[in-house]
Amino acid sequence: MAKVVLADGVERETLAIGENLMIVRFTFRKDTEVPWHTHLHEQSSYIVQGRLKLLLQRDQGEQEIILTQGMSAIIPPNVQHKAIAMEDTVDVNAFTPIREDYL
Repeated sequence: MAKVVLADGVERETLAIGENLMIVRFTFRKDTEVPWHTHLHEQSSYIVQGRLKLLLQRDQGEQEIILTQGMSAIIPPNVQHKAIAMEDTVDVNAFTPIREDYL
């Protein structure tokens, strides 16, 4: 699928869509921030290149994860989260179920 510019410094490209799983590549320019949000999808994040600060709101408070090339993290369904690109970053995400809003 074609790349979609979501905001200045953020692009999304859908790589594969299955019955229950979707693979999406995000490209972030340094200092780009994805604001706090939540969704019903379980999400994985794998850093192909760059560095990303991932913040999750948990019952015990805010959790910060710094992801660098080759690292990954899971974001459970319905968990409030945000991301900040600490440098130019390529981030491949998987979502289950598929993100209907990304079709």
